[in-house]
Parts: sequence; structure tokens; C-alpha cells
Amino acid sequence: MMSLEWRRGVTSYLRIMLSFCRHHPRVLYIDIDIHHGDGVQEAFYLTDRVMTCSFHKYGQSFFPGTGHMYETGLDLGKYFSVNVPLRDGIDDSGFVYIFKPVIEGIVKHFQPSVIVLQCGADSLGCDRLGCFNLTTRGHGECVSYVKSFNIPLLVLGGGGYTVRNVARCWTHETALLLDEAIGNELPYSGYVEYFKPDYHLHPEIGSSRGENQNSRAYLDQIKSMVLDNLRILDCAPSVQMQEIPPPLLTPADKYTESDPEQRESAADKEKRVTAPNEFFAGEGDNDSGTVPVRS
Repeated sequence: MMSLEWRRGVTSYLRIMLSFCRHHPRVLYIDIDIHHGDGVQEAFYLTDRVMTCSFHKYGQSFFPGTGHMYETGLDLGKYFSVNVPLRDGIDDSGFVYIFKPVIEGIVKHFQPSVIVLQCGADSLGCDRLGCFNLTTRGHGECVSYVKSFNIPLLVLGGGGYTVRNVARCWTHETALLLDEAIGNELPYSGYVEYFKPDYHLHPEIGSSRGENQNSRAYLDQIKSMVLDNLRILDCAPSVQMQEIPPPLLTPADKYTESDPEQRESAADKEKRVTAPNEFFAGEGDNDSGTVPVRS
């Protein structure tokens, strides 16, 4: 089972994750946005029901400033927060090199029953705020790899600040998820001028954001630490079988408001419960007459 929802926002992510926790014993959240997934990590930092895994730029005061590899969770959530801090300029080969073994290790040890994949497009090399050198193909290869596990999957949108490349990225990944082949030449539309000068789905990136500062030795160090932490887990956590709790929020359409233009019936007045010390003006006023004033 797979679902696409190209929306963004931490509030939406958290509502989805909480809803999944009502039906699934183990939920895996993967974030390939260039910024650390601090909001989701913080929400589930103390629990073993959700494992969060974020691949992001870290250091040099880059927003939000969190996501060091030693942020691994607390209490029951110890080792259930996985962080892969990356440096400027990482390209497709380096990103896939660290992504695949980390995700493989998480799936093996955590055994998620559902995966939420956040596909922020600001990790592309041509993003105006980003500092990576990923192409749409490299970004999409990560999505295809997560899909290959055949675990129920929800794919979400995320960051992205060069709009034409966000459109390219998510179009390509939608096609991958649906097993549809699409060409590199963009069809004519009213928006085609936004994609000049090449008018391609996969523009050439090169080293638009500088040289790759992520050596293989550095990536191996991160990979080794992440996998060592995963081996510490005794087994995949579970929960006791129980009745599914009711929804967290009452749907708005179930709330009925009385008509302000309609008078209250005598029967409704009889049903109304009023505190004996209630102060009001009317037939049932407990303080009929003048209220004494103390001197």
C-alpha cells in the first residue's frame, strides 16, 4: 500500500504520525530535506514506537542547528532517533552511499509496519537556499529504494525554494512511485517558460554548490556509528493488543450549533441545570431585592 501527499508542514506530519500510531506498532519517519527534522524528532524523542531518521546539513550555524549524530533519543526512545549530519556539496553517489545502508539497517532492526518519507526538495543542487549537489535522479533513487521494501508507505512533500525544481523533483518521484516512465523533454504548457533554458525534467547540476566536503572516511564514520547503535536494540518494540482508541480530534461536521434565532422551549428550560449560587436577573434570582452593602 502506498499513498502520496505532496503537502508540507510539521503540524501535518505530527497529526499523520499520531494517527499511524493508533493502528501500527512501529512507525518509521525518514526525512531527506536539507534541514534537520527537529520537530518530528522532538515529538517522539522519548518513545520507541516511532523511529526518526534525518539526512541533513549540519554545522556552520545552519538552521535549525540541531541534528548531531549523538542525538539518539532518551528514556524508552534511546537509539530511536537517527541523525546523519552531512557537509556542504554532497552529490548523488555520496548521498546514496550513506542512505542505503542506514535505511537497510533501520528496517532490519526496527521492522517498521509503516514508513513516512518526507521528500524535501531543498536538498537539490539547484535550490536557492540549499548547499547540496543532489540531482533529481539521485533524490529519486532514495525514494525508489524505500519503496523497494514493500512496506506500507506514505510520501510527503517538504522544503524547496526554487519552485521549478520542486515541480521537477516531485513529478519525477511521483512517476517512480507509480512505475510510470516519463521522458526528459517537458511537454508544452502555459508554464513551460519557467523551465528555460533547457526545458528538461532533469537539468544538469554539476557542482553548483561547491565541492563535495563529505569524504568517504567521514561517511563511513557516520555509517559505522548508526549501525552500531541499531545493534544495541534488543528487538523490534511492540505494544500490547488493545482496542483502537477514538480519534484525537472530533470532526467539525459532528459539531452542531443551536440556532440563535430559535427561542428556548419550556422543556429545554426544565432540563437546564443551574448552580444554586448563580447570580442572574430573572424570576429565579436568588438575590431578589436589594443587595445589602457593607459599611
